[in-house]
Amino acid sequence: MAQVLEFKLPDLGEGLTEAEIVRWLVEVGDVVAIDQPVVEVETAKAMVEVPCPYGGVVTARFGEEGTELPVGSPLLTVAVGATSSATATAPLDGSGTGGAGSLNGSASSGGSGSSHAEGSAAEGSGNVLVGYGTAAPAARRRRVRRDTTGPAGPAAPAPAPAAPEAVAAAPVVAPEPPAPYDGPVPVISPLVRRLAREKGVDLRLLRGSGPDGLILRVDVERAVAAPVAQDAPVTAPATATAPADAVPARTGERVPLRGVRGAVADKLSRSRTEIPDATCWVDADATELMAARTAMNAAGGPKISLLALLARICVAALARYPELNSRVDMAAREIVRLPEVHLGFAAQTDRGLVVPVVRDAHHRTAESLSAEFTRLTEAGRAGTLTPADLTGGTFTLNNYGVFGVDGSTPIINHPEAAMLGVGRIVPKPWVHEDRLAVRQVVQLSLTFDHRVCDGGTAGGFLRYVADCVEQPAVLLRTL
Repeated sequence: MAQVLEFKLPDLGEGLTEAEIVRWLVEVGDVVAIDQPVVEVETAKAMVEVPCPYGGVVTARFGEEGTELPVGSPLLTVAVGATSSATATAPLDGSGTGGAGSLNGSASSGGSGSSHAEGSAAEGSGNVLVGYGTAAPAARRRRVRRDTTGPAGPAAPAPAPAAPEAVAAAPVVAPEPPAPYDGPVPVISPLVRRLAREKGVDLRLLRGSGPDGLILRVDVERAVAAPVAQDAPVTAPATATAPADAVPARTGERVPLRGVRGAVADKLSRSRTEIPDATCWVDADATELMAARTAMNAAGGPKISLLALLARICVAALARYPELNSRVDMAAREIVRLPEVHLGFAAQTDRGLVVPVVRDAHHRTAESLSAEFTRLTEAGRAGTLTPADLTGGTFTLNNYGVFGVDGSTPIINHPEAAMLGVGRIVPKPWVHEDRLAVRQVVQLSLTFDHRVCDGGTAGGFLRYVADCVEQPAVLLRTL
């Protein structure tokens, strides 16, 4: 009595959750063999043929061409029984496809072996895609491989050791393999079948490196790459020379990650690992800010640096958007908003990149900020910064314009939540008072931790900074 089995859309791997039916390869009533492709589907990654693990008669199909199905949805049902007994075990070629003529011939042959074939069909192919399998025991699959490789005849193993040069000269994909698989090829995924078909690799000739001899993608890729080196004899001396080939890779200069460089590497790696950052940027007309700085310095007294003015703008913006002056405590699953602004700034020194911290920047004037920036920069270049000078920051200002670049997407200084980047200020065409003019333009970028705020908050902060750069008088409302 026939048994109706349901075949569901398997997990095609690589995180794919759905696939679109492109073309059915079988009709209702068709006889299919084990591992015969029954449908062609398209995923976000590729177009693949899906083989059915059962042999029998197709009794139903689910989904028309062009329909998108989630993984695990029914594809078709197969009646496994005496009608399909002879075809259920029909061998496939290396590409996983079978011709209609061979199927019809097998179906009409019948014969005394029907009971054995029926049992094989009921067991399933034993092969696995990704996410579905059949009930074929591993012992059966191993026994098939021993039967095909062991009793190949006394003449089969003799030529291999007698003529090693011929083995080296032969391509991996041989038209007449010495001991091909006699049954279903153990392939882990239809993606592997497709790759083998496109590259012209006969899967029957491969011995997989996966569990129980399953053929993986790497086995096919290795078979494709092997003919490149087919002129070299495949002997023990070839493997002996492998370490010598690796020697040139060690002749390059190796720089230990120690000191400041090592600390920077550790902190930046941790930031990239733990912080889901995002970046937004805007161009701003800095002409009025430059004019204000010139007027301040012309009035006498200590000189005010441009960095100090930008820092004063940052402090005012953080007062409006305190979400960006915070850190995330994942252990407690809390965002900790900090009352003080300890402003870090990136400084390049002979010893590497350092980020000194200006304490209580929210209580400082532009003149005080300028003096502290000068002190910490000189200490950084002299190598006299203390650990207290380099820790405890809550927000970082990065003026990469000094390197002659316009923009950047900096890595957040862990465990802070944001960093403001400032590019170079250069003359550019700009529409000013409804007329095209040459203005001093700067690009501002904000990289922020998306856990502490969304794009609206980050955009509001950056827009306020840009407004203050374009119209410094805006700052007077918060001073």
